[in-house]
Amino acid sequence: MTVTKDTVLAALARVNLPSGATLVEADLVRALVVEGGDVRFVLEAPNPDAARMMEPVRAAAESAVRALPGVAKVSVVLTAHGPAARAPAPGLKPAPGLKPAPGLKIGGHPTPQAPGRTGPQRVAGIDRILAIASGKGGVGKSTVSSNLAVALARAGRRVGLLDADIYGPSQPRMMGVSGRPASPDGKTMIPLQAHGVTMMSIGLLLKEDEAVVWRGPMLMGALQQLLGQVAWGGLDVLIVDLPPGTGDVQLTLCQRTHLTGAVVVSTPQDVALLDARRAIDMFGKLKTPVLGLIENMSSYICPNCGHEAHIFGHGGVRAEAEKLGLPFLGEIPLSLDVRLAGDAGTPIAAGEGPIAAAYAALARRLIDGGMA
Repeated sequence: MTVTKDTVLAALARVNLPSGATLVEADLVRALVVEGGDVRFVLEAPNPDAARMMEPVRAAAESAVRALPGVAKVSVVLTAHGPAARAPAPGLKPAPGLKPAPGLKIGGHPTPQAPGRTGPQRVAGIDRILAIASGKGGVGKSTVSSNLAVALARAGRRVGLLDADIYGPSQPRMMGVSGRPASPDGKTMIPLQAHGVTMMSIGLLLKEDEAVVWRGPMLMGALQQLLGQVAWGGLDVLIVDLPPGTGDVQLTLCQRTHLTGAVVVSTPQDVALLDARRAIDMFGKLKTPVLGLIENMSSYICPNCGHEAHIFGHGGVRAEAEKLGLPFLGEIPLSLDVRLAGDAGTPIAAGEGPIAAAYAALARRLIDGGMA
């Protein structure tokens, strides 16, 4: 008999808590994975005190699943959720036909890896994952991420975009989406679609001006959920827009997720390149390949007279790539149209013109190199 998630959940629906509710009714089952006869899942108690009293329930859940025909191995991890679930943000609407589940929790502590599974893991259904990084803020990393995703989609790739900048999510505005992701079961999130790209951001779960005030473990848990609990479907490539710097999100992504590699974005001036070197060094220490460097805001052409100015310098990123023996992937000019397009929610790569052509060339270089 073939084991399915439904048969496992049906078995867990017969396991009762001391309160009388079942594990399924109380919405405590997380990260359920069925691979052949191997079953893995997490029981997430509402707080550490409750978790300490739930060992008999964990054992009962393991026994109930092990008794199912076709089950060869069961792994059950008991953990505790942190803060209480937040209410859905007002004004955010679910996708048609689905409702945001009240039990959906974002930002709990990360779940441990299942026994026997160590090191970076692949995300089901995603062929390649590209992390777009920068050593400092303000170099246009998020703009590059959204436009590169759109350019790859226009080139015929199945593309996802994950806004992993938890503290400063900007992709909802730049991609022109505002609907709240639906969750049919309180665990799986349905991503939104824009400009041919499947996208998800914690910004879609918050009010636009609401701050995220979390410590590192909650950041790590949120990233884990945005990667593993989103129904990405089949993707050729997932673009991950990282926050600036070398912090918890970068560490978690590189240590827990199998990445194709990272692309580092910098402007040409020395102060930006100094921080870009730190980002490159971080990826080296985490054994994540750096696929190449992009020089953003490379030059500015006056729309009135056609004069080309190098406001932030020019060629510094290319020279740095040559010095480090890394591929130089291309230059993106500085233009007011890029800002206007991003603010309007239609990335400039979705249209025509010299900057759209620069992104199309960048996308083609990644595709031809087998990176996207």
